[in-house]
Amino acid sequence: MKIVVAGGAGFIGSHLCEYLLTKSHEVICLDNLLTGNKKNLKNALKYKQFRFIKTDVTHKLPEDLGKIDAVFHLASPASPNLNSPISYHTLAMETMLVNTQGTLNLLNLAHSNKARFLFASSSEVYGDPQVNPQPESYRGNVSTTGPRSVYDEAKRFGETLTSYFVRKKNLDARIARIFNTYGPRILPQDGRMLTNFILQALSSKPITLYGKGEQTRSLCYVSDTVMGLTSLMFIDNLAGEIVNIGTTKEHMVKEYAKMVKELTHSNSQIVSTEKLPQDDPLVRRPDINKASTLLNWFPKVKLPQGITETINYYRHA
Repeated sequence: MKIVVAGGAGFIGSHLCEYLLTKSHEVICLDNLLTGNKKNLKNALKYKQFRFIKTDVTHKLPEDLGKIDAVFHLASPASPNLNSPISYHTLAMETMLVNTQGTLNLLNLAHSNKARFLFASSSEVYGDPQVNPQPESYRGNVSTTGPRSVYDEAKRFGETLTSYFVRKKNLDARIARIFNTYGPRILPQDGRMLTNFILQALSSKPITLYGKGEQTRSLCYVSDTVMGLTSLMFIDNLAGEIVNIGTTKEHMVKEYAKMVKELTHSNSQIVSTEKLPQDDPLVRRPDINKASTLLNWFPKVKLPQGITETINYYRHA
């Protein structure tokens, strides 16, 4: 198959490209490198059936792509860290456009090729949930005007566009709501929780928590996320389905900090230095019954193993 991966130079996207290439697919990566990094494609570039095109999917798409069989849309800033130069706060307009105009452009590409389409949405569409765990039927508790809305609402509208194409244009499209994913290749300046903890621990700096660190997160290793995405894309008769991709193993943020400190053998102190950001979710855990039923998918990588792999990556990065 010939497959387009928008955002393929990013964290999850680059792992997805590699996996597809190992399955002998032809892969075209579209990325403007705003938050992606061509270094992430080091392994992918070794394959003759891989092609990288630097382009912004909010603009006119390249015309020389040929016949496409499937389109993965993972293009978007994703970091919620207010202090990160590549967060969706700093790149607010770019975030809104890539999940709206960019989604429309890629949907039209898929429709014109009669290709399958997968929109990488986010657990952030649930906002600060009043239901835990969050099933796909939950409509969320989301602010349309708060600082996180540039991402949350853009993802929600991306889902609306995708669903419209399914209903009105008979496009075979699917929506993945991706929960917190971790692993190698998250950029240090991304400012995500686990990456911050690891980098602080490795440099013997204080491991800093927002508030008391009692908010919860459930972290899924990137290889498991990739398997969930590909299963959702390639299993037949799933047009219009919305599926959570994440792990049900939920821990408080301060527990992740302790795990990182232990696994790095660091002398860093765990300190509480800042209040919680506005609209920061207090809980985050997916209901994955739908993924297990429709996709026969379950996360396999245990947390200590995944964190160790991630630590080793940053030790040698």
